[in-house]
Amino acid sequence: MSRRWPRGLWAVLLLTAWQAPEARDRPSPPVGRGRKVMDVDAKDYVGPTLPRARVLLEDTSGGVLRVDVEVAATPEARTRGLMWRPELPAGQGMLFIFPADEVQSFWMRNTLIPLDMLFINSAGKLVGIIENAQPRTLTSRSVGVPGRYVLEVPGGWSRAHGVARGSTVRFQGLEAIQVIP
Repeated sequence: MSRRWPRGLWAVLLLTAWQAPEARDRPSPPVGRGRKVMDVDAKDYVGPTLPRARVLLEDTSGGVLRVDVEVAATPEARTRGLMWRPELPAGQGMLFIFPADEVQSFWMRNTLIPLDMLFINSAGKLVGIIENAQPRTLTSRSVGVPGRYVLEVPGGWSRAHGVARGSTVRFQGLEAIQVIP
């Protein structure tokens, strides 16, 4: 009894057998290459480019400090935060925006560097600071006061620049950024 192969299979076999030698010798890509990592906690996750803005903070002597920030305004961006970053240059940070004033809590599971966390309410008042949060921990960190924003800056930055609870905070460039619950 003879067996017939489907017509499409013959075409594939024929093309494979007659490949140019240079194509046959080229290694095939590793399994999983080009596959997008969807786990925001994963080290090799690549999310969308975050919008940028500026935070202006009043220091204890009445001066104004400027911090250029990436804005985390979606659940994925807020979850990812500054995970896996080996450094955070001076004058830069990440601003987390939440839909409303609530008591916010943060952990540093896959964060590699110490950070100061500045909790800010929707009225633009700094309601609390956690200084030098220890990296790579699951310790929950909160100031216990409702806030809508959390600014993360390099560890020790707040004390070094005279930023304290009660300071006034202003934002530039947030108007067009949509906050997703």
